[in-house]
Amino acid sequence: MPHYLTLVLLLILTSSPLILCLNQEGLYLHQAKLSFDDPNSVLSNWNPSDATPCKWNGVVCDPATVSVVSLDLSSSSLSGPFPSILCRLKNLLSISFYDNFINSTLRGDDVVLCQSVEHLDLAQNYLTGELPRTLADLPNLKYLDLTGNNFSGIIPESFGTFEKLEVLALVENLLDGTIPAFLGNVSSLKQLNLSYNPFSPGRIPLELGNLTNLEVLWLTETNLIGEIPDTLSRLGRLTDLDLAYNSLSGAIPSSLTELTSLVQLELYNNSLTGELPSSGWLNMTSLRRIDASMNELSGYIPAELCDLPIESLNLYENNLRGQVPDGIANSRNLYELRLFQNHLSGRLPPNLGKRSPLKWIDISTNKFSGPLPENLCLHGALEELLLIENSISGEIPASLGECRSLVRLRLGHNSFSGKVPERLWGLPHVSLLELAGNSFSGSISKNIVGASNLSQLILSGNYFSGGLPVEIGVLDGLLEISINDNKLSGSLPSNIVNLGQLVKLDLQNNGLSGEIPRGVRSLKRLNELNLANNGFSGDIPDEIGDLSVLNYLDLSGNEFSGKIPLGLQNLKLNRLDLSNNHLSGDIPAMYAKEMYKDSFLGNPGLCGDTDGLCNGKGGIKEMSYIWLFRSIFIAAGLVLIVGSVWFYFKYRNFTTAKRFMDRSKWTLMSFHKLGFSENEILDALDEDNVIGTGASGKVYKVVLSTGKAVAVKKLWGQPKSAEDGVDLEKGNGGFEAEVETLGKVRHKNIIKLWCCCSTNDCKLLVYEYMPNGSLGDLLHSTKGGLLDWPIRFKIALDAADGLSYLHHDCAPAIVHRDIKSNNILLDSEFGALVADFGVAKMVDVDAKGTHSMSVIAGSCGYIAPEYGYTLRVNEKSDIYSFGVVILELVTGKHPVDPEFGEKDLVKWVCTTVDQKDVEHVIDPRLDPCFKDEICRVLNIGLQCTSQLPINRPSMRRVVKMMQAVANGTHDKTAKKDGKLSAAT
Repeated sequence: MPHYLTLVLLLILTSSPLILCLNQEGLYLHQAKLSFDDPNSVLSNWNPSDATPCKWNGVVCDPATVSVVSLDLSSSSLSGPFPSILCRLKNLLSISFYDNFINSTLRGDDVVLCQSVEHLDLAQNYLTGELPRTLADLPNLKYLDLTGNNFSGIIPESFGTFEKLEVLALVENLLDGTIPAFLGNVSSLKQLNLSYNPFSPGRIPLELGNLTNLEVLWLTETNLIGEIPDTLSRLGRLTDLDLAYNSLSGAIPSSLTELTSLVQLELYNNSLTGELPSSGWLNMTSLRRIDASMNELSGYIPAELCDLPIESLNLYENNLRGQVPDGIANSRNLYELRLFQNHLSGRLPPNLGKRSPLKWIDISTNKFSGPLPENLCLHGALEELLLIENSISGEIPASLGECRSLVRLRLGHNSFSGKVPERLWGLPHVSLLELAGNSFSGSISKNIVGASNLSQLILSGNYFSGGLPVEIGVLDGLLEISINDNKLSGSLPSNIVNLGQLVKLDLQNNGLSGEIPRGVRSLKRLNELNLANNGFSGDIPDEIGDLSVLNYLDLSGNEFSGKIPLGLQNLKLNRLDLSNNHLSGDIPAMYAKEMYKDSFLGNPGLCGDTDGLCNGKGGIKEMSYIWLFRSIFIAAGLVLIVGSVWFYFKYRNFTTAKRFMDRSKWTLMSFHKLGFSENEILDALDEDNVIGTGASGKVYKVVLSTGKAVAVKKLWGQPKSAEDGVDLEKGNGGFEAEVETLGKVRHKNIIKLWCCCSTNDCKLLVYEYMPNGSLGDLLHSTKGGLLDWPIRFKIALDAADGLSYLHHDCAPAIVHRDIKSNNILLDSEFGALVADFGVAKMVDVDAKGTHSMSVIAGSCGYIAPEYGYTLRVNEKSDIYSFGVVILELVTGKHPVDPEFGEKDLVKWVCTTVDQKDVEHVIDPRLDPCFKDEICRVLNIGLQCTSQLPINRPSMRRVVKMMQAVANGTHDKTAKKDGKLSAAT
């Protein structure tokens, strides 16, 4: 009672006299309100003049006793420590502060007072420190969700003593140690969710098989190793088993087929080997989803699987062989079938889709043959049909032309023939239509006018004939038209210039004729124009010079005449080819150079200072002999000089080369299963294969005998300082740093290090090859127009995911120290991978959370302000650098540019936004329709580049904020969702 009087006195001093109307529970809640920062005024109706708090926002009372039994303030943007005073509500059964900014530590002495609480949800907050061991002392606790916080340390041993706990969710924290065996003592558990924690490598505890009431076991990305134990087969009530993204090995135990209640089986992205269990599947009558993709499984797809009510079957990226069992067509529930990148062969089951509402099919990169089944879209649900790189033959079934639900159709590189069904051309939702590399014939139908959502039309390498229908010019969403290597004829439709979004137009090797339509300057986003080897005539329009992002121009092998437009000098071209036409006059001064000579050959009337051009004009016959002899003497002298230099370097490097070629002295260390040897790598280290040179060494592209490409970094013998930054810790030290870092990490957005090779004086790092190069090179080149906003956003989110993994999911945490656009590499689908760990550091989390460096590492424009003068490194330094990358993506500008004067990009953006409208910093190449989303991402970038490190959000929070942008909401959630493959 004295405590109550003290509380009343305090509230009298801080509130109005009407607060005396409140009952005791209302006083406790009002005191809790005073401890919160409430920016959205969610607690504004917590009025002290009310008699009880039962009508207050988030409060639920028992109608009989008028006592508070539940408090739910989810997603209210509240911040402050957990209000322990709530535990004085004697009948409070449920507390939910899900998705807020509750911070500080969760003190065990406070929580243990909540003796009546059954449901405690503090997920998606900012709680830190160790898990309170006293949580296990709550006698009635059934539901405990601490997902998405920053709890660290091990799981307390007391967590094995819960009396009634049914749900334990500790997903996405910073927990270490191994998954403890004592959790197998909590026999009441129905859900055990520990995913996305940087646990130490450990096996699945055998004791988890004791949890016979368990319904959900979610252990994704928890650093599991070893085999899947047979004891899991005891979990008879289990409906969801998720062990994905680990390093599990061995075969899938046949005992798993005894889990008769299982609905979902998630084993993808491990190192599982052997064959799928051949029998026992018929016991699993509830099974709906199987995902064992991205392993090393072999053998056949068991026929018994086809007799189950499977809805989703994902077995892609394995080594499966044989045919797909015909019985799979009997499934009435199958909506997802992904088997790409295996060695499957034979025909597809002819009745596939007849009974099931197929939605996504991806069987690309196999050896399937025979015709395409007729009934794939019988139920009108099919959205994706991806069959590229097989040997499927025959015609496209007419029924596919009725599939109005279809969004992506990729039939490229098969053996299809005949005509494309008329109605297929006009499917209203198709965005990607790829039929390349087949033997299709006939014409492109006028029905294409109905394909209002079409963005990519890829018909290369077929026998399509006739003209381009004028209806193509109506499809204003088209980004790419690739119909090269066909038999098209006629002229280009004049309205093709209306395709303002068009990035690529490739019509080479056809029989097209006529002139290029006037008005091409309206194709502002055009990056590639290839009309080579047709019969086009007339003048080359001067308007082409107005296409500011044009990077590739090939008009060779036509009948163009007249002069070369001077406007072409406005372009920054990586490729220019006007050869084999009827052009005349002078070559524009910018191109009248030896390096461009091949671009103009085969035009007898062209004149310039380059040998081989201007035939029959401007020369004096008598002088030709003098020039001939002079050329001979000059050539002989050059041969002598070059020969001497060549001999010198050959002799000087002879012993080095000899050592290099001594294969017996090379040491190979692999980090993944390799399909190649070091000899393949060493044989390909030729200067012709160099694709880049940086501060730490040369990079080669090596195409292996399998046809797959890898990138090989050969490190310099001695460290070199980078031109674009200060990274003096690279060189041989960079080799150890990259091996130490990349040899341990596994994440889809971190570059994969296949292996390393070394001798005493040479070190090689072998990575996966990224065909689109680096973000910096692409964004700041003339190809920057290819990166529309959706692609840029995807790149930012991918890179944030990778960096978040390094900071929060690695133990100890990894600080990259050189995040920049040139160290973000792009795969063929513009997926982003963080690369170049030459100066990365493992940072133990100590009291200060920092680590002292001997020198500055990083690149100009990206280095956090405090790093330059303290030499103290932590994850906040990376977050600043990542914020600069976001600003690059939004503005399209370099981090340091003369345009900014003495400012860098961060200061320029801040100043410009303060003084002018935000539109002045957005890249003008970006579509204005994305302005709202761009501004939200810009705001995230500005938070990341805050001058004070404490104000920068964690990378985990950055990912959540960007996911909220992607979802079009302000939610910061990161709940488990379904997994969809996106390989093709």
